[in-house]
Amino acid sequence: MKFKLLQKDKKTAARRGTLTTPHGTIETPIFMPVATHAAMKAMTPVQVVATGAQIILSNTYHLHLRPGESLVKKAEGLHKFMGWDKPILTDSGGFQVFSLPNKRITEEGVFFRHEVTGEEVFLDPASAMKIQEDLGADIIMAFDECIPYPCDRTYAERSTRKTIRWAKQCKESHQSQSQALFGIIQGSVFEDLRVLCARELVRLDLPGYAIGGVSVGEGLELLKQVVSVTAPHLPEDKPRYLMGVGLPEDILESVERGMDMFDCVIPTRYARSATLFTNRGRIRLTNKKYRRDFYPIDPNCGCYTCQTFTRAYLHHLFVANEVLSAILASIHNVTFYLTMMQGIRNAIEEQRFSEYKRSFLESYLAGEHKA
Repeated sequence: MKFKLLQKDKKTAARRGTLTTPHGTIETPIFMPVATHAAMKAMTPVQVVATGAQIILSNTYHLHLRPGESLVKKAEGLHKFMGWDKPILTDSGGFQVFSLPNKRITEEGVFFRHEVTGEEVFLDPASAMKIQEDLGADIIMAFDECIPYPCDRTYAERSTRKTIRWAKQCKESHQSQSQALFGIIQGSVFEDLRVLCARELVRLDLPGYAIGGVSVGEGLELLKQVVSVTAPHLPEDKPRYLMGVGLPEDILESVERGMDMFDCVIPTRYARSATLFTNRGRIRLTNKKYRRDFYPIDPNCGCYTCQTFTRAYLHHLFVANEVLSAILASIHNVTFYLTMMQGIRNAIEEQRFSEYKRSFLESYLAGEHKA
């Protein structure tokens, strides 16, 4: 993997770059749609490509449980298994494991119950690396402990030091030369712990670094604070990934602070509940006012859904509980996010990111307040 920093915004910390992997080059800043079970919900790979997606994310924990990494390996890896020939990132499963009830965290790893069979499963840095190696993604994540919010200082420090130790073990266990291992910086909202974790992980000289534990309910202001404190301690010549974020305003604020990569289930999850993103804020298509609305979801959008169908038609599909409603809404929402990222990249190249952000949010948030 090779990261090239192409340009920096003169007024902010926003960056424009390229990330080259065995399955293609990614233009950054980028948003990564989430294909949890090696599939985008309600979208085919062809439809995902049409949105402008350059890389997708799949989930190590869920794929370990079903169908199992050994089967994926026999299928020659995730790319062939799911029919996706562009880059893939797999997370380590840490966030999912630590969200489970009745887990048992030790200094070595985590014990939890298999959600299907009920048997006890153990996951540690070495096994997380082996699973991801068998899955065959281009970018893999170190196994970390995701700290809940809020939490006390003593717990946060103990957990952060464990994440640092586990990252070292992940590097030692990592065997595949074709996969880039990213470290994950934890530390909750404690600034000194974030700096400590960043500095210790940077010493490992990994191909990239992620900021984790920032989409656990802390809110936008604390998110901005954590990114502002952490990003300056990350190498300029390595990609920076903000995990699990998020809403358009979260992404714009984080790009401004120097982040390059983002992922979240929001575009497709919201789509399935009839919530669609537009340049004038979100709309809920099950609302009766859209029954006779013959405009596209967003008149400025070039996606298949907006170019072909009306709000009235999608309202009908959602009311009738048709599967097509989720498909068309997902196509639009994912396109909206990736079009926004293209706008961000163009703005950084043209040294007008601050103006782009201000203009985008003025229109978007004004519509949100009216909704």
